[in-house]
Amino acid sequence: MSLVSSKDILLKAQREGYAVGAFNAENMEMVQAIVSAAEESSSPVIIQTTPGSLQYADTDLFFGMVNAVAGKAKVPVALHLDHGNSAELCAKALRSGYTSIMIDGSKLPFAENVELTKKVVEFTHAMGVPVEGELGTVGGKEDTHEVKDSEKAYTDPQEAKAFAEQTGVDFLAVGIGNAHGFYQGVPKLRFDILEKTKGLVSIPIVLHGASGIPDEDVKKSTGLGICKVNFATELRDAFTKGVKAFIAENPDAFDPKKYNGAGRAKVKELVMHKMQVLNSVNKA
Repeated sequence: MSLVSSKDILLKAQREGYAVGAFNAENMEMVQAIVSAAEESSSPVIIQTTPGSLQYADTDLFFGMVNAVAGKAKVPVALHLDHGNSAELCAKALRSGYTSIMIDGSKLPFAENVELTKKVVEFTHAMGVPVEGELGTVGGKEDTHEVKDSEKAYTDPQEAKAFAEQTGVDFLAVGIGNAHGFYQGVPKLRFDILEKTKGLVSIPIVLHGASGIPDEDVKKSTGLGICKVNFATELRDAFTKGVKAFIAENPDAFDPKKYNGAGRAKVKELVMHKMQVLNSVNKA
């Protein structure tokens, strides 16, 4: 199956009351693991790359890998630009063949965020590709994307309604106490904000920074309008632990296929668990 639009995947999730996992990939093995887990779980899936990852390997290379693996899959796979930090990067990903784009203007004042997001929506929609925007800042650090504690802000539900209407985005990422990276302590999500936002915004809502959020809170959020849940840090951690464990048991190992294969297995195991949590199993 060729790569599909994330809009089709997420609108189905919204109608049927589950969420789709959006998993950040850093290399070929993680791409293989994510799609293999989706195949085994019969789950739709979104693979993402951040600007930081795209400094390591560009949009053409990631598209080539994901497209090759997705082309042999029987489940829907979308390729998404996560936290696009400029209109130029969004356009580059679009030219490479990405089937989903995020422009993150959440650190800008409301009017400037609207202006930037609307600009990206216009040229991206012209190519038939959906756009994710963000309102309210998600704290923490992910690759080159960092929001300091002083910059964190909850999403205002009324502003979310205005933002969606003025920009024409297809999905909206919200700040409800979630953060990138691993949490210090147990995160406290503002479900009241999420519930109010769902009542005012008709488009699918996105939860970033899900690594470390308890499974029961992720499940609860999907019942309150979350249709896409992002995982990045946990996947990196799983891959690294798999590689380290293999090398610890095989100190003379020098074949990357061996130790990267161990990392791949750990990522697949984690992704399959997250798909169970999101209730996306057998929804492909």
